[in-house]
Amino acid sequence: MFQEALSAGILSASQLNWEDEQDVKVATHHHRKMSTSSLLAHYSPQLRDDQVQKVDKYLEHFRLSDQTLMDVSLRFRREMDKGLCRDTNPTAAVKMLPTFVRSTPDGTEQGEFLSLDLGGANFRVLLVKVMADGKQKVEMENQIYAIPEHIMRGSGTELFDHVAECLANFLEKLGIKDKKLPLGFTFSFPCHQTKLDESILLSWTKAFKSSGVEGRDVVSLLRKAIRKRGDFDIDIVAVVNDTVGTMMTCGYDDQNCEIGLIVGTGTNACYMEQMRNLDMLEGDEGRMCVNTEWGAFGDDGALEDLRTDIDREIDAGSLSPGKQLFEKMISGMYLGEIVRLILVKMAREQLLFQGKTTSELLTNGHFSTSYIYGIENDKDEEGIVNAEKALCSLGLDPSLEDCIATRRVCQIVSTRGAHLCATTLAAVLRQIRDNKAAEKLRSTIGVDGSVYKNHPEFSRRLNKMLRRLVPDCDVRFMLSQDGSGKGAAMVTAVAFRLASQNAERQRVLDTLRLSREQLLEVKKRMSEEMARGLSKQAHDQSSIKMLPTYVRSTPDGTEHGDFLALDLGGSSFRVLLVRVRSGKKPSVDMHHKIYSIPQETMQGTGDELFSHIGYCIADFLEYMGLRGASLPLGFTFSFPCHQTKLDEGILLKWTKGFKASGCEGQDVVRLLKEAIRRKQDFDLNFVAVVNDTVGTMMTCSYEDPSCEVGLIVGTGTNACYMEEMHNVELVEGNDGRMCINVEWGAFGDNGELDDFCTHFDRTVDECSNNPGRQRYEKMISGMYLGEIVRNVLLEFTAKGLLFRGKMSERLKTRGIFETKFLAQIESDRLAMRQVRSILQHLGLTGSTCDDSVLVKEVCSVVACRAAQLCGAGLATVVDKIRQNRNLNQLSITVGVDGTLYKTHPHFSRIMQETLQDLAPQCQVTFHKSEDGSGKGAALITAVACRMKNEEHH
Repeated sequence: MFQEALSAGILSASQLNWEDEQDVKVATHHHRKMSTSSLLAHYSPQLRDDQVQKVDKYLEHFRLSDQTLMDVSLRFRREMDKGLCRDTNPTAAVKMLPTFVRSTPDGTEQGEFLSLDLGGANFRVLLVKVMADGKQKVEMENQIYAIPEHIMRGSGTELFDHVAECLANFLEKLGIKDKKLPLGFTFSFPCHQTKLDESILLSWTKAFKSSGVEGRDVVSLLRKAIRKRGDFDIDIVAVVNDTVGTMMTCGYDDQNCEIGLIVGTGTNACYMEQMRNLDMLEGDEGRMCVNTEWGAFGDDGALEDLRTDIDREIDAGSLSPGKQLFEKMISGMYLGEIVRLILVKMAREQLLFQGKTTSELLTNGHFSTSYIYGIENDKDEEGIVNAEKALCSLGLDPSLEDCIATRRVCQIVSTRGAHLCATTLAAVLRQIRDNKAAEKLRSTIGVDGSVYKNHPEFSRRLNKMLRRLVPDCDVRFMLSQDGSGKGAAMVTAVAFRLASQNAERQRVLDTLRLSREQLLEVKKRMSEEMARGLSKQAHDQSSIKMLPTYVRSTPDGTEHGDFLALDLGGSSFRVLLVRVRSGKKPSVDMHHKIYSIPQETMQGTGDELFSHIGYCIADFLEYMGLRGASLPLGFTFSFPCHQTKLDEGILLKWTKGFKASGCEGQDVVRLLKEAIRRKQDFDLNFVAVVNDTVGTMMTCSYEDPSCEVGLIVGTGTNACYMEEMHNVELVEGNDGRMCINVEWGAFGDNGELDDFCTHFDRTVDECSNNPGRQRYEKMISGMYLGEIVRNVLLEFTAKGLLFRGKMSERLKTRGIFETKFLAQIESDRLAMRQVRSILQHLGLTGSTCDDSVLVKEVCSVVACRAAQLCGAGLATVVDKIRQNRNLNQLSITVGVDGTLYKTHPHFSRIMQETLQDLAPQCQVTFHKSEDGSGKGAALITAVACRMKNEEHH
């Protein structure tokens, strides 16, 4: 027993029953046994090596180096790109056809599906039952029907009538004619697919010649034939190519399967591609299976340097010269023929059979590819015996040397096929790996086809070379069971699952979508609440407080001087020196220092807190060389206050973790004045207590005088605007204007938003620190959007519509889905990579590409609603200003600040579109504010000083 260098086969040799070959023309069984044993009597490793060397030298062009194979793989990757790109696709050899299959099975598919497999003189009808209850199981019943020759060559109407009749017969036999079942249709002819259920036949092949079908959609022809009968109805969901069917069948058993491969009579592959790379189609979310049609690789000359004279001869003698050149080097239809031509050539050059040929050897197609499977048996002796049988069947009288040489020819030809197949597969794997930006890719390839299944060494050689070409991919091959039948049912089952899951998800998301009518209603109700907030009688009952700010004017550019600003709104606070200069080019120059407030001071006594602030101001003046200077000061105090004058703010309640005692109900300006008086080494001239929304408006109006509205959309949300004094009933005087701090976050606290709130909003509200308060803010601002999204994701997962129904413990944690994730997810142009890493951070390690698309959709619906609600609020405010001034058209600028507005990729656009739609008579410009709380406070102080001086004059 000799060990051949290439042995160690994975598959056991498929023992071909050579005795059954009709054309074996050798004398008798007895003689064959004799000659075989006598043939092997002279066998020696030396003899084998001599023959192997001779053949290797003769066929050196067939033996491709690793370097060459790597190069072919890169060429194929370029061909894939050409096929995917809209501009180059028309001339690309590798067509990369979209299949409209959007997902692989996830194991939750269930139901009964019909499958129709039409690809030859017989066709099959199958009933496939898919079970998902804990154990994935598939049961199938099928029936084969013949297509008579006269129908294959008759009219298309006859053909589809025949198919419909067989379908009816099948349904009747199973007693399911009254059910309307979904059907998947495997139609194995060249088609141009335009939708999952629409496929236009380009040309008939394989002896079919039905008239009136080419150039038409085969699904509508089949539907028409079924309708005409009227005795049953089915729902044709998908047209499927057999390669895709192969991937889907394996994908049901192994969810890492995203490539389908066929190496049989022909060869082809398909794989799951990112939509954004499919230039030919609209949309860039999620994935779609692409049918590469790689048999045509090289039809544009890309493989000319590798093709041998034998390849050219094969092509010239084929039914389709110049087409499918790659396939002709690999697939079962051609491997035997390549070997035959090599044997003829070697005989003619006196290298085999003592220079003799026979008419059988010279006849096209007489060396069957199945001979190769037997000759390449992993046992040397059996392989040689099989070679002798094959050669004798061609009327030759081979010597032992001839048999050894023939075996070597078969090995070289099929090894080249396996290696070339590895190059294109490697390119596909690299594409998938790059799409996922993965260091290492784990992937399963679903395979079918007679060469892969029956050749004893093909799969092992393919596998081994693939590992050499893509060492960073961990690849497993899985044999497909009935890709064209079960596969078509799987495609249908997945399409069905996606459709029903999508309908259920949209039903939930629709509760978060607002119609134009609803937005107009929000505007109307807010307008009513604002009027109540301004009126003396209704003010106390109104949810929107419309607080007077005592800011009477916006900057006019003549402000001049040095001002101090304090900005207190969190655990750190700032002291700023702001130098405002008037003249031809008004300018603002700022210096500041940040001080922290220790936790124990935030929660100690008011005296301690304000003494600490006083100490920091003294330090800052010292630092700026202004010790002892008395400067006007603006104080941004971002806590709920009641103002009765510009320089007085009564603290209503502490928020944001502050708990200093003895402050609530007190005037914060007085508390700070007293603290400074205790220090006594400097004096301050208090001018203004400022809310950050008003600061935002003032900062912007310094640069754009038409800015009369301030808007904040960040952690919280609020707005302010310049109101006519005669509408402000809470403050004496009717002349001029005053800035009103709307405090619109509390809109809805009297139930005005109840009919727009979803159960997600109610959950978020109930779990918040202030249930029942700030209802409008909770639908809009950054502090809450992530929480709304998290609750939607929880519901989707519980219903099995997301993450395959597997709940992550981390996702159950309140606040874990940060609002900044919404901005990151929606600005994701990186094929969902951002989404994936965020989901992994949330403990969802098994999330799929489809999950990422869904999470993005949820984020987008929640953010869109927030932006629309904010737009409706803003429309109320600008329309009020327009009506106050009796204008038909108003041009106005809004100063905006806040992280949500500034960092979210779509918020500002959607908000502006809503505003435009709901307040069409207002021309609104947006101006992003820089430092409303610091610079804004100083500018309010500067305006107040300017107005004081004007009054004195």
